[in-house]
Amino acid sequence: MASAGAAPFVPVANRGAITACVILAVIMQALDTTIANVALPYIQGSVAASQDQINWVLTSYIVAAAIMTPPSGYLSNRFGRKRVLTVAIIGFVVASMLCGLAQSLSQIVGFRLMQGFFGAALVPLSQAILLDIYAPEERGSAMALFGVSVMVGPVLGPVIGGWLTDHINWRWVFYINLPIGLLAFAGVSAFVTETKADMKASLDWLGFGSLSVGIAALQLFLDRGEQLNWFSSGEIMVEALVCASAFYIFLVHTFTATGKSFVNPRMFLDRNFSVGLLFIFIVGITYLASMSLMTPYLQTLMGYPVVTAGLVMGPRGVGTMACMFLVGRLVGKVDTRILLAIGLGLTAWAMYDMTGWTPAVSQQTIVVTGFVQGAGLGFLFVPLTIVTFATLPPEMRGEGTGLYNLSRNIGSSVGISVVSVLLTENIQINHETIGSYVTAYNRILEYLPALKATTLAGRAALDGMVTQQATIISYINDFKLMMLLSLAAIPLVLLLKSAPKAPADVDHAVVME
Repeated sequence: MASAGAAPFVPVANRGAITACVILAVIMQALDTTIANVALPYIQGSVAASQDQINWVLTSYIVAAAIMTPPSGYLSNRFGRKRVLTVAIIGFVVASMLCGLAQSLSQIVGFRLMQGFFGAALVPLSQAILLDIYAPEERGSAMALFGVSVMVGPVLGPVIGGWLTDHINWRWVFYINLPIGLLAFAGVSAFVTETKADMKASLDWLGFGSLSVGIAALQLFLDRGEQLNWFSSGEIMVEALVCASAFYIFLVHTFTATGKSFVNPRMFLDRNFSVGLLFIFIVGITYLASMSLMTPYLQTLMGYPVVTAGLVMGPRGVGTMACMFLVGRLVGKVDTRILLAIGLGLTAWAMYDMTGWTPAVSQQTIVVTGFVQGAGLGFLFVPLTIVTFATLPPEMRGEGTGLYNLSRNIGSSVGISVVSVLLTENIQINHETIGSYVTAYNRILEYLPALKATTLAGRAALDGMVTQQATIISYINDFKLMMLLSLAAIPLVLLLKSAPKAPADVDHAVVME
């Protein structure tokens, strides 16, 4: 995987301890992408916020993390990777404690912004450390461990968050970061070796500023569009214009700058890296967007308690972990493009099965389908990470991991926003369509006395039934969309160059020894 002429790999001492502490840091950050979701109603009541306002508790974190992910490479080059990582861990823990102590909406949103700013560097820097301390033939298993920490966090988040909220207090969904963060900080401080700082490293402020403004405007546009009726609102038109202008400036500046730009355009000449960015964007959409749909589906339509809903979704994480470790052994021995195609096929199958769900679906079906979807992700994440960086020069790896995780974050936020908007709009459309067939003269209602449209109780019952059916169809439409996205991504594997095969005697299981 290394470029020609690269220095031979030198074994690193305390490799297992380094792996454990950086994985802890990643788990802490990954948990916070979903752990607060189930606590939102309780937070809303505590800070007296409206439904529109409380969404900022989630979006502020996503926007801040997305904005600060790309500069993580520059910061590590300028100040040293270990120093930046330790500051990020401490800052994230402090911000988490402040979120738990917040007494108003403005405070918790501000502290969530702070949490996102510090947490953004945790994932790319941890990934870069793992790529450096493992030999090329061992990186499959290393990325399996990394992938488990990144992708299982959002699965465990609702379960842990629901239990803490029900049994203690919503503030503990933030306090839980304290012990995890202290362990990660102690491990990084003791075992990770500092990289050489480049005091001459500089930041392209125009590139960074335009990208940041574009991401923030895009998130505002997606979050508030449905509430303000899209382009009939002046605010939405301004946000769309700012978003388009900022991204245009960023792209033009990146590819025409005479000096060092914020994003090195030479990275995009690497075909695997460019295709990998698009691939992980689609994975972000299908994975976290489906997670955001499943929780309200189980709680609202099926009446599951929040903890039960989280437990039913748990096998999804089991499937991910099992297949990540399996694929970690196969990477380098089996063509990575085959593994990616299998992952997309399993994901598409799971989504296809979900298009046939109703509130009467059994728990067994939910568990099996969730396991298959998790298995699909397990087949995707590890080989995709390996093949994306297989041909990228080592000196671009830090910046590359930042962009890779940025693409995943944007895909997740865009996916969540889009499926939420489509769900709301389709419920209204389907309600109107189905309701047009429900009249006082419909003879079918004569056989259902409790649903007679001539009585107030009957009309209320009818409206509830129509709303439920409209909601079921809307969820099916969202599941179908994600199925089509998964199928549409399969041809992308043909554009990738397969990673070199490892020797037959290489055992990736040595990763944790």
